[in-house]
Amino acid sequence: MERIYFDNAATTALDPAVLDTMLPYMTEKFGNPSSIYSYGRESRLGIENARKSVAKILNAHPGEIFFTSGGTESTNTAVNAAIRDLGCRHIISSPIEHHATLHTVEHVYCREEIRLSWVKLLPNGHVDLEDLRRLLAESKERTLVSLMHANNEIGNLLDIHAVGNLCKEFDAIFHSDTVQTVGHYPFDLRNTPVHFINGAGHKFHGPKGVGILYINENVKIQPYLMGGSQERNMRAGTENLYGIVGFAKALEMATQNHEQHSKYINDLRLYMAEQLEKHIPGTGFNGDLHGRSLYTVLNVSFPKTEKSEMLLFNLDINGICASGGSACTSGADAGSHVIRALSSDPNRIAVRFSFAHTNTKEEVDAVVSKLKELI
Repeated sequence: MERIYFDNAATTALDPAVLDTMLPYMTEKFGNPSSIYSYGRESRLGIENARKSVAKILNAHPGEIFFTSGGTESTNTAVNAAIRDLGCRHIISSPIEHHATLHTVEHVYCREEIRLSWVKLLPNGHVDLEDLRRLLAESKERTLVSLMHANNEIGNLLDIHAVGNLCKEFDAIFHSDTVQTVGHYPFDLRNTPVHFINGAGHKFHGPKGVGILYINENVKIQPYLMGGSQERNMRAGTENLYGIVGFAKALEMATQNHEQHSKYINDLRLYMAEQLEKHIPGTGFNGDLHGRSLYTVLNVSFPKTEKSEMLLFNLDINGICASGGSACTSGADAGSHVIRALSSDPNRIAVRFSFAHTNTKEEVDAVVSKLKELI
């Protein structure tokens, strides 16, 4: 049975050209980057060239880019540093953040004597910026605002400049989880009022287990992981050499192909939305589908019936890969915290379909046809 993969927001396939770039660093240029002999110098050069490449693409200074194990580590580092090193005693976040953020801010709140506030959401899932302004204005302590750039489940896009300017106005620290947008949107970090952003290679056809943390050059923090002096004394542990090289190559390719791929993927997403509305009565969509929305994600709301209750399972046994929410909660049966925060309607089933440039209209047609049978 040929599988159809519509869960690219969870992870993407490694591009063969990225693998080709990584392979020499697994077999030939394998030295420890901290070693001073030729093998080590060769590896160090690979890392620093990757750092320069990433910085150039994001319009940041190379000294602001730190390589990590991925989005979760980067978020943990930023949130903990804001409390420990930057004097923040109040955190503002939203109830629909990724669990890497939610669990981190809740842990810090339980451990430290700080305040934690949840910004209100508009009916379409966007952050209520007026409520954010109110929370910042009422805060007597220095505040950390942690809000994701694009929601991984419903695809809503935050106005990152508007939030950044609000934080600037109230002298707040701003961290944005940009895991779903680094590699999918152009960034200009020199002209974006943000202190921390993060990225993960496996979201744009790079390797798993490698990411970045951008730390604005005006922010001075202490390491989160203690040990050696890697990453300019900021992130201890022997560097994931081939992962870092692969991350940079994947980001270069994503940037080069952005205009072409983003249009193709968005057209595919809207085509599927149109076909579902046409062929399956009662179909709706979670989030701001036709507004500020991530072009890779389509979150569909189906009527709950005896047949649709087992929809994800039935899609899977028919070779169709989709999800009910974040892949990070795949072992839980509580459902999506994002959908619960937006709607408490027990008569709806949410399914996230997410796309890459490798998907086709023929695949969409096949999935819609199968959904007609299953619902």
